[in-house]
Amino acid sequence: MRHHLLIIDPQNDFCDLPPAALPVSGANADLQRLAQLISRHGEQLDGITVTLDSHHRYDIAHPAFWRGPNGESPLHTPISLEDVDSGRWLPADPSLLAEVRAYLQQSSLYVWPPHCLVGSWGHNIQQNLNEALQQWECQRQRVMQLLFKGLNPLTEHFSAFEADVPRADDPATCFDRSQLPPLLAADRVLIGGEALSHCVASSVRSLLRHLGPDFARKLILLEDCSSPVPGFEAQAQDFVTEISRLGARLQRSTTVFD
Repeated sequence: MRHHLLIIDPQNDFCDLPPAALPVSGANADLQRLAQLISRHGEQLDGITVTLDSHHRYDIAHPAFWRGPNGESPLHTPISLEDVDSGRWLPADPSLLAEVRAYLQQSSLYVWPPHCLVGSWGHNIQQNLNEALQQWECQRQRVMQLLFKGLNPLTEHFSAFEADVPRADDPATCFDRSQLPPLLAADRVLIGGEALSHCVASSVRSLLRHLGPDFARKLILLEDCSSPVPGFEAQAQDFVTEISRLGARLQRSTTVFD
């Protein structure tokens, strides 16, 4: 039986460690458990895919992109089409007004603190997990697959596999089946990472939307290796219920290979 480990956004900025930009309660322990799983059962893992949230400081979901009437920037703020049309929030670059309006007609938007900035500490993989991944590469004499998401500043990218609003001028924002052979070849796909309520849920839903609901039967959500953003526990539970009904299983990292 072939096992593939899919780790969503296991980065410092999501860990409950200072000075993380968007700490998720329990994330550091989640990723330590993933590290232990890899160290103990690396021989049984035929492949590993790691997704990395990767942003510029200037990004549609970061404060620098927006301005209020008095020059202020939003933070932890939803922005709607009505907010733009009323002038409450406008793009700092006025030439993007039409593009922003079109975006908000298709998707909701929330302005987060700048996070997972490429080249920063926050973008790096959590230390214990990174060490285990490096050891696995040497042990198995193969490399993990790295998928970068979020580099286009004009669209959000919660899912590892497609942006919230894919752009025709940027293939990296669109679903790309060529990234998936390792997952398709596996008999079981183990899933962990952050955050359960957001990027984990969005990534799995993208896979099921494009590959069909039967793909869920391959999935094992490592329930002790993923946590929701605080305040979004209900959304995380809705996601778990949804995939469980389709045949996905929940297991702890300590028992998945028993």
